[in-house]
Amino acid sequence: MNKNITVLGGGSWGTAVAISLAGKGHNVKLWDIDKAHLDSMKETRENRKYLPGTVFPETLTVKEKEEDAINGSEIVVFAVPAQFFRGAAEAAKPMISEKVTIVNVAKGIEQGSLLRLSQIAGEIFPNNKYVVISGPSHAEEVCKGMPTTLVSASYDEESAKYIQDVFMSNSLRVYTNSDVVGVELGAALKNIIALGAGISDGLGYGDNAKAAMMTRGLAEIKRLGLALGAKETTFAGLSGIGDLIVTCTSMHSRNRRCGIMIGEGVPPQQAIKNVGMVVEGVFTCNAANELAEKNGVEMPIVNTIYRIINEGCDPRESVNILMNRERKEENK
Repeated sequence: MNKNITVLGGGSWGTAVAISLAGKGHNVKLWDIDKAHLDSMKETRENRKYLPGTVFPETLTVKEKEEDAINGSEIVVFAVPAQFFRGAAEAAKPMISEKVTIVNVAKGIEQGSLLRLSQIAGEIFPNNKYVVISGPSHAEEVCKGMPTTLVSASYDEESAKYIQDVFMSNSLRVYTNSDVVGVELGAALKNIIALGAGISDGLGYGDNAKAAMMTRGLAEIKRLGLALGAKETTFAGLSGIGDLIVTCTSMHSRNRRCGIMIGEGVPPQQAIKNVGMVVEGVFTCNAANELAEKNGVEMPIVNTIYRIINEGCDPRESVNILMNRERKEENK
């Protein structure tokens, strides 16, 4: 049965999600805080800023007012950058009844509080069902109907299955998972490793170095995840190694592109600016580095990337330091 769905956030991923859901026949209303961007989408029936060339389905409407976008919807999808999720949720709360299912598609950890987005949602929407959608999914491919797999994670099994059915289509296969902690951490932390993979590429290193970055990066993600209560098996899944692979290897990845520029010698803050969109890995790196220290978890790659971005450490010398750390056993 087709649903009435609101998507808050007209960036690349929010738009791709809206297009995919509307393409399945759902009645989708899209809203964004940027009025000029909103007006452009409404007039042209496409997102020329982030996803040019993909025309909106007839069942996707662009709303000028947030209240009009939310009114009458059974599902509200938050597709805003992680660092803006709290503000967006608080602004929307008065318009959302407790019967609405909240879905979040952003990936990150809030700076300062070090909270995952489900924890923030629990504070703001304590009586609503909450589901996180994650996985290896570039917006540029999803909006074109290319085969993609995602995971629908919730503490409530029926809610995870409900959103699985809503999102699933011929081109979008969705699995369920009850490990919200693991799904959220895998999705957020892989952006840091993608920055590292990009730095490696920018330095001119080869496939060996990238494979090492991804593999040892995953080991760090898993260590922190287990310390915070995640299940180990989750990191072998779509929001773990799946998302890590796609983000570390594709030029669609803004985190990898940013890392490449840093490796080539562009100052980190300039590289972030050059990407032209929010580079979540930068924010997540700060939060993850703090979480690692707080929980006594060793994350040398994450700490190194943190120091490159925030302390001006030389990328090439930083790699040398990583390579010459004390000997270790692989599985410890």
